Amino acid sequence: MIQSAPMKQSLRYDQISCRLQLDGLPDVSAGQSSEAIGILTSWSLEWLGRPQLEGRREHLEALMTAVLPYARNLISGVARPSGDAETPVSIEPVGEGRHRLRLRSSQPGIEPLQLELDDAELADLVRVLDKVRLDPRLQLALPLPPPRPLRHRELSSRTPLARRVAAPLGGALALALTAGVAALLPLPPRSAPEAAPRRETSTRQAPPSPPQAPPPLPRS
Repeated sequence: MIQSAPMKQSLRYDQISCRLQLDGLPDVSAGQSSEAIGILTSWSLEWLGRPQLEGRREHLEALMTAVLPYARNLISGVARPSGDAETPVSIEPVGEGRHRLRLRSSQPGIEPLQLELDDAELADLVRVLDKVRLDPRLQLALPLPPPRPLRHRELSSRTPLARRVAAPLGGALALALTAGVAALLPLPPRSAPEAAPRRETSTRQAPPSPPQAPPPLPRS
C-alpha cells in the first residue's frame, strides 16, 4: 500500500506590528499528527513598514536565543546586550526605549541587516516568539539558553541610591539618638551602704545566789 506524502503545514502568529509564519512538515517517522510541524523548512517575519525576514531553523533559533534573554533582562531593569559580532543575531539598547536588532548573513560579502525597534515592537516580537516556544503543534526541540541570574553589581546599580543608603543611615541615626537620650537621663541616686548584721552572742546566766540569813539580834 502506497502512503501519501505528508502535506505541508503552516503556523502563523500575529501581533500588532509583526507576523511570524512557520512552514514545515510533520515527522511521520516519529508518529506526529498531520497538523504538527516536526521538520521546519522555512520561516518568515513580516513587519509594518520594514523588510521581511526569512531564514531556516538555525536562524530562528538564533533569533530566539538573542531576543528572549534580552527581554528577560529588561524586565529585571538591566539593559544587557545579547549576542555579539560572531553570532547570527544580536540585540542591544541604543537609547531610552530603543533597541537595535542586527541579523548577519552566513554568506560572505553581505552587510548585517539592522532594525531599530521601540519598546512596543520589541514586546510584539517577544510575544510571537513565546507563542512559538509554547505551541504544542510545533514539535521541535528548540535549544534555548537557561535563565542567567543577574550579577551583584547589576543588582546594586538598579537599586536607587536613596534606597541603598537608607538602611545604614537609618541605623546610624537610631544609634546616635539612643546614645543621646541615654546621656540626658539622670543617674540613679546612690543608696546608703547596709549595716552589717549584728551577731547574736549567747551568754550563760549565773545560777541564783542562795538567800542570806538575817543578821543576829543584839544581846541585852
